[in-house]
Amino acid sequence: MSFWLAITSSLWLGILTSISPCPLATNIAAISYMSRGLKHSKHVLITGALYSIGRIISYSLLGTLIVFAGLSISTTSFFLQKYMYIALGPLLIVTGMFLLELIVINIPRNSFLTKLQDRLKNKGYLGALGLGIVFALAFCPISAALFFGGLIPLAIEYKSTMVLPSMFGLGTAIPVFAFSIVIVFAGKSISKLFNNIKTIEVWLRTATGVVIILVGIYLSLTYIFRLL
Repeated sequence: MSFWLAITSSLWLGILTSISPCPLATNIAAISYMSRGLKHSKHVLITGALYSIGRIISYSLLGTLIVFAGLSISTTSFFLQKYMYIALGPLLIVTGMFLLELIVINIPRNSFLTKLQDRLKNKGYLGALGLGIVFALAFCPISAALFFGGLIPLAIEYKSTMVLPSMFGLGTAIPVFAFSIVIVFAGKSISKLFNNIKTIEVWLRTATGVVIILVGIYLSLTYIFRLL
């Protein structure tokens, strides 16, 4: 895989994360709530932009820290160099199973994050930025699978501590800012758009899950069973 393909893949994983049911509902609700009472369209767009930037910051920093730690710690780096492709196959298969909802895990809500969200809701532009950062850390099973099972192994493979995590963050921000534009120009159509995106997301997630599983099977057959 070329690095440009890795960039595209990271961006796509971010987009898919943002339009998955749990983050999608959260993002629309957050932007709608923060935009209430704002009389000018530009303020709604600024709020949406800052919320989106918060998500980029959160995913970029978290991904950078994890990848940097994995590559800088000598024992971890040695393990990754020796066993990366052996572990990657099964990891991708499990990630794909999460996307296809063959594995379902309920992640309990973090009470600290919930309290922090409540404090930031009425803090204006700064609150919008903070909410973007906080909501990005409130992982759902699918978003966790895409981030930890999809992006992180990809970033470690290419030793990308900054670019690929940032592209993932950008991918999560693109649909969110698009929702802000919809709220400004077609607020009454938001429920219809929400239903349409949910339908599209199922097909996109299913296709991505199948591809990830097939890649995982290929890597497993190649590096574990030595059949290819």
